[in-house]
Amino acid sequence: MFGFFKKKDRFQDREEYFPITTDIHSHILPGIDDGSPDVETSIELIKGLIKLGINRSVATPHVSGDMYKNNADTIFGAKKLLQEAIEKEGLNFELTAAAEYMLDQYFFEMLNNKVLLLTIRDRLILTEFSYSSQPLFIEKMSFDIITEGYTPLLAHPERYSYFHHNYKFFHHLKELGFLLQVNLLSITGYYGKEVEKAALYLIKNDLASYLATDLHHERQLAALQHPNNKKVFREILSGREWNVL
Repeated sequence: MFGFFKKKDRFQDREEYFPITTDIHSHILPGIDDGSPDVETSIELIKGLIKLGINRSVATPHVSGDMYKNNADTIFGAKKLLQEAIEKEGLNFELTAAAEYMLDQYFFEMLNNKVLLLTIRDRLILTEFSYSSQPLFIEKMSFDIITEGYTPLLAHPERYSYFHHNYKFFHHLKELGFLLQVNLLSITGYYGKEVEKAALYLIKNDLASYLATDLHHERQLAALQHPNNKKVFREILSGREWNVL
């Protein structure tokens, strides 16, 4: 545990404190998943992120077999459109792109077929589980991913309700080789009290390797900007550098 209530962060007394300057999980690419629907919305979201102090974002649109069969072409095509708009607006914002991979049959077909996966950095890939039920054979999932040379980063484990009565499984995920990413809004109660409790457990037990906005729309941006939530971020998350890539 890193004692985040004891060690004072250099930004702790600043009203504008925000725990990250690089966002490694967002849905700001226009029109290819359940995030931003168009370039105009994407630009407004980016302007909001800049006001928070974020100057770099790794856009991570969903890739899944049942809804979002995105690939390098669709993702980098959307990134190109948004990059052009960023430059036209004269925004000081670095945009890169990867993906958020649902660990489903479609994903493992890509893995087995040696499809080059889109990474956050090096061989780090953002992954997610289904919300509906705990996946079977998680041990084999992690083994297969790591065997192919990737490091799986599990998005928002605190939001999977099937873990809420078994926090020991968070430790097991780490033992299997998963890194864990907590959503910032999870610690504010945005997704409910059980999610908040799980997120705080992950933070306080030094299980979270990364924080992210998981930004989809303006309502989440407004919540991230809310003074009460920013106070929560300062009180709980200061004392450690996050998302150092």
